[in-house]
Amino acid sequence: MGGRPDEDAHPAVVLASVDGTVLGGRSVLSQTIRLDDLPADERFAFWWEAVGRSVVSVDARSRHADHFTAEMRMVDLGLVQVSRVRCSPFEARRTRQRIRRSESGLYQLSIALDGRSGLRQDGHAATLVPGDMVLYDTSRPFLAWSTDGTGRDDPGALTDGLVLQFPHELLPVPAALLERRLVRPLPAATGVGALLSGLLRQSLDQAESLSAADGMRLSGIVLDLLAAVLTHEEDRPLMIDGGRQALILRIKAYIEDHLGDPGLTPARIAAAHHISTRHLQKLFQEQGAGPAGWIRCRRLERCRRDLADPAHDHLPVRTIAARWAFPSESHFTRAFRDAYDIPPAAYRRRLRAAGPRPAARRLTG
Repeated sequence: MGGRPDEDAHPAVVLASVDGTVLGGRSVLSQTIRLDDLPADERFAFWWEAVGRSVVSVDARSRHADHFTAEMRMVDLGLVQVSRVRCSPFEARRTRQRIRRSESGLYQLSIALDGRSGLRQDGHAATLVPGDMVLYDTSRPFLAWSTDGTGRDDPGALTDGLVLQFPHELLPVPAALLERRLVRPLPAATGVGALLSGLLRQSLDQAESLSAADGMRLSGIVLDLLAAVLTHEEDRPLMIDGGRQALILRIKAYIEDHLGDPGLTPARIAAAHHISTRHLQKLFQEQGAGPAGWIRCRRLERCRRDLADPAHDHLPVRTIAARWAFPSESHFTRAFRDAYDIPPAAYRRRLRAAGPRPAARRLTG
């Protein structure tokens, strides 16, 4: 989500602060998207294009497409992204085709604040009212919907909610337990769920006061709170090595904060955390990838985000590659093609050629 504000940026997009990697780690990135200044017939398409770039790419429709109202506030804490979304009722479908065209391996947690919403995935369904939350996997198809909760289908009555998203590998919960918790309503108004919901709200409210280092620390706290929510109802205590998990999160936060540094190596990472390179390798092997592979994956993802962002269209591919410490454009092109099955320049052209999404289809009945 990082990027430098552009003089030609769309007026509906407001960058409240700049990516810490650009300004020496001084602040997290926060962004607000509003539709007030757009013509009514452009709002729906613009909104879902923005959602696709910043949150998740879906096919959406609404009875209120001609007079759609929405606002989104986002903050990127480094390892996790938090958004607050207010919008008119809608239905959104995440298809296999869209999954193939976008990044994989993300979980999203939706927390209902006002109105009614729901989600269906893998044969399971969850209906949310204020005080509920649900975890789901964006690498699998799903159907999401929202209403104002009044039954009157009032276009002026907006649903309101929080969305937390993060990579699969960051959640310290065993896979079998996690599968049992996906697409199941979870409490967000009491216990640890209330602590998590409150922290996410405060992260958005205090974004301009948070440094990049603050964001990384908060990322770890958020993930630990979510893990506590997911494991709360277990009959037997879940044995998670808190010290080891905290170390892994600190290491990943350090990597995230130094992705643009060509001198970032496993040896340097190990030294910064007072462990041996061998121990570092073991920690990452338990996560399914070595530290060098993790660094490469995160750099590629940062490059992919920059290529997808129209605000960076003035930057050549080689500049984006160098920004994230790839030694040459040819090396970056090979790595990007291996990861995403398309060269970076072609990926950028394909996104621009797609243009705004088609006008919304009207719901009937």
